[in-house]
Amino acid sequence: MTSHRNLLLAAAALFATAILHAQSPDQLPSAPSAVRALQDEALAKPAGSGKVFTAPSFTPSPYGLAIEQPTAVPLPLSLDDAISLGLTRNLRLRYDRANQREVQGDELGVVNALVPALTVSARSGAQEINLAGLGFKPSLFANSHLLPPGYHLNTIVKVDTTAAQINASQQLFNLTDYELWLGAKSEKTVVDLNTLNGRGDLVLATGTAYLKLLADQATVTNAQAEETSSKTLFSQATDRLQAGVGTSLDNLRAQVDYQQKQQSTIAAQNQLAKDTIQLNRIMGLPAGQQLELTDTAPFAEWADMDLDKAKLTAYAHRKDILSLEAQLVVSQRELRAVKYQRLPTLAFNGFYGVLGQTEGLYHGVFAATGSLRFPIFHEAEQRGQEQQIDAQIAALQQRIADSRVAIDAQIRSSLLDVTSNAELVKVAQSNVELAKQELSDEQDRFTAGVDTNLAVVDAQASVTGADAQLVNALFQYNVSKLYLARNTGVVETRYRTYLGK
Repeated sequence: MTSHRNLLLAAAALFATAILHAQSPDQLPSAPSAVRALQDEALAKPAGSGKVFTAPSFTPSPYGLAIEQPTAVPLPLSLDDAISLGLTRNLRLRYDRANQREVQGDELGVVNALVPALTVSARSGAQEINLAGLGFKPSLFANSHLLPPGYHLNTIVKVDTTAAQINASQQLFNLTDYELWLGAKSEKTVVDLNTLNGRGDLVLATGTAYLKLLADQATVTNAQAEETSSKTLFSQATDRLQAGVGTSLDNLRAQVDYQQKQQSTIAAQNQLAKDTIQLNRIMGLPAGQQLELTDTAPFAEWADMDLDKAKLTAYAHRKDILSLEAQLVVSQRELRAVKYQRLPTLAFNGFYGVLGQTEGLYHGVFAATGSLRFPIFHEAEQRGQEQQIDAQIAALQQRIADSRVAIDAQIRSSLLDVTSNAELVKVAQSNVELAKQELSDEQDRFTAGVDTNLAVVDAQASVTGADAQLVNALFQYNVSKLYLARNTGVVETRYRTYLGK
């Protein structure tokens, strides 16, 4: 719980000193129902800014790998920059891209079964043949009149031959291979959608980590400001005690409060450093890279949206459900391929070339063969394959139906979070103002000697709690909008709009 709270304690110092202004209605982010109506080129707007990171140096490591070293100065980083670095350098996405190439290679292997196969061959050799060993003895031709009189048949013959030819083969009719090729194309679509789904997860993770770091910075700023205020109160209590108009209890109470504020500052700075490492990890940067965030935590009121249209947007753009639908197409292709195994196949094979003695005459040679094959006695195996694929299809259909129900629940939950968190931000802003006014009044009373510093310490604690609640509310509000974009399937292309950037 402490770690979770620290994540949330951080976008407010930037906002604690001023009231956040909501955007006018024409500036509000478009709802998912409006997103679906956008043109494809708008939806295809690339995520990130295109920023790249170049390490200033490398440290050698075992196995010939080189480890990147951080830059000497903090790296300026906007939210778009962080997403660009994550999309290009994150290790998981590199694995996904490698998987894409692997499946693409498999598809080319399937294509090879459908396109004509051409090969060119040439050979040259010397042979010594024992005709007598093959049954061609001189006595067989003695009375045959096949040989001229007095001709002596040599039973040992040396022959030097050379041949060159072009071979061709082609499947003329094979519906099984055709369906497998279509299934391979759909399998590539599945992998592409899974990669896009991973990119969406990466955008969500990077955006959340960036907002978390903004929140941490705000928490540090708040903690330092509260430490300074507490130190001033401690100094005043000490001066009053030395002047004989204060009590040692007031001085002790102020000292305890000041030290507690020092502890809060140290804890906030430590959390900021740890979350910087986490963001670097997501972006694929060196763990020790210092960052200088150039964006501030956004705040924009969210327009109302239609639940049904939001679900339609999710069904059209959620890569996880589109991947399941593509997997269903693959299984259906496989089922048809198994059924087509009962059909005959027609193929052609042939060659054309020349053959002759190496230093003599050559003559053309060719062969052309057509084959028609009918499968028999494979019914049991084919039915077993059909039953297996039927089971896969039924499971995928169930998963798709369950995913639609899950998407409905996720969008409903996200809408509730966005609405409630928006109200929490407004309440937290009001609480900060009231707590600061209370602290100011109590400080005036303590300075005038009307009251002890106990009331001031209590008021300071109220300000601390109000600031923390504002940071928490801002962080939760922005993260809930990112999750809404993720649940509608457009986080990679529309995260800017959903955050109100």
